[in-house]
Amino acid sequence: MRNNGRWGWKPVLAVQPREQFLDFFGTGRSLLQMTVDRFRPLVSIENVVIVTNVAYKDLILEQVPDLREEQILCEPARRNTAPCIAYAVAWIESRGKSQESRDTANIVVAASDHLILEEEKFRETISKAFDFVERNKAICTLGMQPTRPETGYGYIQYLNEPIEDLRLKIEEPGIFPVKRFREKPDLATAKEYLQSGDYLWNSGIFIWSLETISEAIEKYLPEVAEIFAKGKGVIGTPNERAFIEENFPKCPNISVDYGIMEKADNVFVLPSSFGWSDLGTWGSLYELSEKDEQGNVGLHSDTMFYEAKGNVVTLESGKLAVVQGVDDMIIAEEKGVLLVCKKAEEQRIKEFVKAAQEKFGGKFN
Repeated sequence: MRNNGRWGWKPVLAVQPREQFLDFFGTGRSLLQMTVDRFRPLVSIENVVIVTNVAYKDLILEQVPDLREEQILCEPARRNTAPCIAYAVAWIESRGKSQESRDTANIVVAASDHLILEEEKFRETISKAFDFVERNKAICTLGMQPTRPETGYGYIQYLNEPIEDLRLKIEEPGIFPVKRFREKPDLATAKEYLQSGDYLWNSGIFIWSLETISEAIEKYLPEVAEIFAKGKGVIGTPNERAFIEENFPKCPNISVDYGIMEKADNVFVLPSSFGWSDLGTWGSLYELSEKDEQGNVGLHSDTMFYEAKGNVVTLESGKLAVVQGVDDMIIAEEKGVLLVCKKAEEQRIKEFVKAAQEKFGGKFN
């Protein structure tokens, strides 16, 4: 499992589980395929692991045919990112041919629905983070330099000056201790973060050694650690599937951010800028998409705009949208539900979804 002394892990964390299989920008490659391609110069394909819902296993094998079936770890139930990571860590540990190989393994965690425009710069950043966690018993995350007051991302506040009482005394140019993680803010708070200069977007990209993350899971998520400890000697064997089916659903539903990152005292951030975007937000999707002369974006379906500017429209494939007389709107359809919302009010979409679910129940999902 060695690749220049490193193991690479790239999980698919399926918050919106179908989007990573789509070719958003007409490149002929889905977001998943672009993610795998991005890591190929850093991590050999046999060291890539994808964690996903069991329903998407065949589709992943179709899109990335040089993966082996055992490299796709299937969740029988959704339990958020911390159990996913614990599963992958247990699987990686099972593949080590010696204690030495396990001790020298480094891991990068990245979601599959991100777009990165400057891929060589991205790989240089990951390599720097790999070197950092190889030399230090530290957790490293990448923080994106914010370009707008985005309400769709979490934030990282970091310490850009040395402090006397830092429990883990590490000096590394360009890498800073994390002060705190912040949840997705409202617009006013996002503007404050942008102006302060010591906040970064939380990319959800993590780099750590196998030893460091294993110890963090044991310390901060003992219930999860205990479950996977029972699988030692089983995970990585033909009996793995039965063990996971029985035990994975017993894991608490908890994110790695809340379960580990917000509690650990050895978390550092590498401020980064390589054209990153989490396509889970409309603002990022609009910024990165090709626009007409009036700044309109039409995705997946045919669109016609009249006296309209700054809009983003996405309908189910094969449909036509005619948009007249509106500016700066999100117009989107999925599963027969039509959303029309101001781009500036994107942060309210979760509120709208919750209200629709309460009112219409199973009709809205």
